This record gives sequence, C-alpha cells and structure tokens, in this order.
Amino acid sequence: MLRVATAGSVDDGKSTLIGRLLYDAKALMADQEADLADLARLTDGLRAEREQGITIDVAYRHFATPRRRFVLHDCPGHAQYTRNMATGASTADLALVLVDARRGLTEQGRRHMAIAALLGVPRVTALVNKMDLVGYAEERFDAVAREVCELAGRLGLHELDFIPISALHGDNVVERSDAMPWYAGAPLLEHLERAPAAAAAATAPARLPVQTVIREGERRWYAGRLAAGTLRSGDEVVVLPAGVRTRIAALEDGGEEAAAPASVAVALADDVDVGRGDLLARRDDAPAPRRELAATVCWMGDAPARPGARYLLKHTTRTVPARLEAIEHELDVTTLAERPVDELALNAIGRVRLRTGDAVMADPYDRVRATGAFILIDVATNETVGAGMVA
Repeated sequence: MLRVATAGSVDDGKSTLIGRLLYDAKALMADQEADLADLARLTDGLRAEREQGITIDVAYRHFATPRRRFVLHDCPGHAQYTRNMATGASTADLALVLVDARRGLTEQGRRHMAIAALLGVPRVTALVNKMDLVGYAEERFDAVAREVCELAGRLGLHELDFIPISALHGDNVVERSDAMPWYAGAPLLEHLERAPAAAAAATAPARLPVQTVIREGERRWYAGRLAAGTLRSGDEVVVLPAGVRTRIAALEDGGEEAAAPASVAVALADDVDVGRGDLLARRDDAPAPRRELAATVCWMGDAPARPGARYLLKHTTRTVPARLEAIEHELDVTTLAERPVDELALNAIGRVRLRTGDAVMADPYDRVRATGAFILIDVATNETVGAGMVA
C-alpha cells in the first residue's frame, strides 16, 4: 500500500486532481459517477468546503488498481489550515506537490514543501498543473521545474520527480497526453504504481510504547502498537524510563515474532513494574530517557508560542508537562533563512528547546519517526497547538 498526500497552495487543483484520478482510474461508485458535476466535490465532504469551494480538513480516499492499493490524503492548501496539511503529510510515503503552471511556487507551496522535508516524507513528486492554460508549453514547465528544484535542493529533498498535467482535462493523470509529446515520462497513475515502497518501520530499532496492562490469571500482558522494529520471544529488553532489564517471555498469539506496525501484547520473564506510558526497547539499542529536547516545531495554535509558556507534551502513549525554554529561530519559508524571533505565530516553523516535567524516551526523528515525533497541547483548552520533530 502507498500513502499519497497532496500539497500545494489553495486553488492549485488538489481536489480536482484526486477527483480526476479516481474517475479515470474507474475507482468511483456508479452513483458517484452519475452525480458527477464537479470533480473537486468528490473529496470535499464538509458542508463548508462545498459552499466555499476550498478544502478545510484532510480527506482520505482508498482505491486500488490491479498493481497496488492506495490511500490518498487530500490536504488543504489555504494558509489557515496548514496544521491539517501537516497532519495529512505526517504518515505519507509520497507527497504530490501541485504547482500552478501560471503562477509557479507560491509562499504556501514553499511552506508545504518545507513541511514535507521536515516530516521526512521519503519521496516528492511535483505536478505542474493547469498546463492547458499555458498552451502546454514545454518552456513554462521547465521554468517551474527549475524553481522547484532550487528549493528542493536547499531543503534536502533528493527523491524528486516532475510530471506536467492538466487535472481538469486529465492530461497525464491516468493516460499519457497527446498535447505534450515532449514529455517522455509516465503519467501520474503509472508513476504511483511504480513508486518504491517506503522503508519499512519494521527495520528500525524496536520500540513498543505500552498502552495498557492486561491481567490474565497470574500473568500480565503489556499491550500497545509496535511503533518500530521487530520483537521476538527471548529478546532482552529494557523497560524505560526505569531502566529495568528483562526478557520477552511470550507474544500474545504464541508466535515467535511481531513487527511494526502490528498491535501486540507481550509477557515478560520477570515481575517488573510496567504501566501505560512506559517503553519497551531492545537492550542494545534503547533510547536514553531525556528531559531536555531540541526540536523543530510546526506551530498550530492561534495564540503564539512564547518562551516560558507551559504545555502538555504527548509522546507516543506518554503525556508529561513541558515548558518552552527558548525559541532559537524561525524558518523563513520563502528564503529558507533562519531568523531570530521572540514568538512563533500560527503556521510558523521554528527550532525550539523544551524541558519536560518527566522523562520521555525520544529518538531523533530522522532515525525513528514514530518516537521522534510529539505534539504540544494547550493546558487550558486541550487543543493541539504544536507538532514537533526531535533533533
């Protein structure tokens, strides 16, 4: 299965593209085809989205071809809903960044590419859309591609592809377009079918955040979703943050092995104190418990982030108090310059330092995505105000 997120500025054609892809790939129900008046409406499920003609929330659509299964994440392009785009891209294997052939990269398009890079999305494909409005000119496609390449290089995005399309008319979406004979690559659907699968979470270091404890007679089972890696019966593990060493005595189904992202329950060889929020990791590659974190944060709160502010930090199944110690800099998404600031406003991306009230078992995000990510929660409103990636 391939998870694909769409990104880009408002009105670049993301919802129209997904509607066209589903329609031309024959992935719609008969009643949807019969009532098809606007391709974008296929993914705009909220009433406000249909009335305003914009995407507000992330829409998820599943479809399959004979070669592969897909989950499409239609992310909003409006600056006000950047937080939702970050949510949609956080679990994607590939990001489709749409760019209007007439306008080129906008500030919001740049912001979305920066977020895709920060979130570690493995591959990015730039779709130069609305080619019909520039006469299907190769020169205009090349100019936009150069602009995207320059930004991608500075962001460290190396797995980058380009496809010229017209989502409205279907050019190079499912079938190759006769209007652009100068383009020798595959149309979008074929490109997605051939895209390499993302590196499996099962190959990362083993991390089992404990969600609940199940008692069965005299035996306790420690259950949760295996965030990364593989656990086997007999493995030597450490219970964090306590640091107690023990061994996996059994897996719930009687098997010998469980791999991420499976939900599992394990029994331990020793009677140790383990509860929700603890982490089981293989002894030889366990993370060190930390109370000070350097992280990149995408700010999602209406109230700005300021040094000294207090939040709840949720990391896997563990929630601890946290204090924003300092804001080191903000990333200018237009120039990619790092500028000193006193606060982070809505949609800002910046590097911060946090101190937590209790230890968290965090990995660098580029090593283990699941345990390198966290969210910040406003204590008063219980709203998610920040999404962070540990440095």
